[in-house]
Amino acid sequence: MTTPLRTHLAAQLAILTLPAFKDNYLWLIHDGSNAAIVDPGDAAPVKAALAAHKLRLTAILLTHHHADHIGGVPGLLQDWDVPVFGPRNDGIALVTHPLGEGERIGVPGLDLALEVLDVPGHTLGHIAYVRRAPGRDAGANWLFCGDTLFGAGCGRLFEGTPQQMMTSLGKLAALPDDTLVYCAHEYTLSNLRFAQAVEPGNAALDARVRADGAQREAGQPTIPSTVGLERATNPFLRHDEARIVQSLLEAGRLMPGAAPVDAFAALREWKNTF
Repeated sequence: MTTPLRTHLAAQLAILTLPAFKDNYLWLIHDGSNAAIVDPGDAAPVKAALAAHKLRLTAILLTHHHADHIGGVPGLLQDWDVPVFGPRNDGIALVTHPLGEGERIGVPGLDLALEVLDVPGHTLGHIAYVRRAPGRDAGANWLFCGDTLFGAGCGRLFEGTPQQMMTSLGKLAALPDDTLVYCAHEYTLSNLRFAQAVEPGNAALDARVRADGAQREAGQPTIPSTVGLERATNPFLRHDEARIVQSLLEAGRLMPGAAPVDAFAALREWKNTF
């Protein structure tokens, strides 16, 4: 990817966007001295950013076991002896601090508390990290959701069921509107094309297409988005909206009177081949 580094500032902490591979984003959280990396699939961009910004790595945070999220961990541990936080039930041998639903961690070296949510679907043990910062500046609520929620989309169901993914997305959609969504891939424009096909006439969606298209044309990420924007434009958070259900019925992908989980499953299957 050619996307340049971008910094997001909030309440004495900053987040650097580190592009990796074709369309991955790694998130480097730092305070100007210490740093934690989220889902380092590749060690090289992390090491380069740490050196460029004169930062010391103090923690690694993982959401799930796929190689493009954990592949850089061994290389980082060669240079830094740091804790590796990650899901308890996703089979990652390098995790030193296993986590699950409802647990809270203080990220070593940073003034940062994170809450853990179980969000199975993409993988069975997938977790997400949430920073809740009521009363702080705008942009201080964060969500690191790996491959569960994307800009205008959601992850494929490699291991979990439609019901699991629907429930997981419901947890994320319940977060405050201003929560910044730091997902792991730049899939937004292709997801938006699908969203427009299944929910024509959504004015918020049309506005997002224009805004995010301009972002990409300028070489900038479309991520982070916000939970509020996702609720207004992401078809997987809107699978029970009348217009989306109508699209599924018209396409012959859903039977009349089907349950919401059936609509969600049909929507995800449609996106797989869109």
